[in-house]
Amino acid sequence: MQPANGRTLVNFATNFWTERGELTRSVSLLGRRVDLRIWPTSYTWSFGDGTTSTTSKPGAPYPDLQVTHDYRRAGRVAPSVDTTYAAEFSVDGGPWQPVSGTVTIPGAPVGLRVLTATPTLVGYR
Repeated sequence: MQPANGRTLVNFATNFWTERGELTRSVSLLGRRVDLRIWPTSYTWSFGDGTTSTTSKPGAPYPDLQVTHDYRRAGRVAPSVDTTYAAEFSVDGGPWQPVSGTVTIPGAPVGLRVLTATPTLVGYR
């Protein structure tokens, strides 16, 4: 998330993203080669203040603000993201077959402190 120092401000667009991406693997199962392709289909963002949002994008670092959230109150929150994956497989180089259903992997919460900033006018002499 950005800012990356574990702190953000009330009414400030806090940026979120994850780097969870596609996964390809080959395994041996009962003497046969099984190729797997696994990819994220959705991301469910829990912002730690009771609000959630589901997106098809993983978000991105600044300046590409794809997933942002404005906190309305100061305090400590623990945002997280759950990633839902779909998959397909191929046996011994054969055609790709879809895997029935999806799997959602819960993300670990990250501590975030939401602060209130007080504007101060400063004069120069």
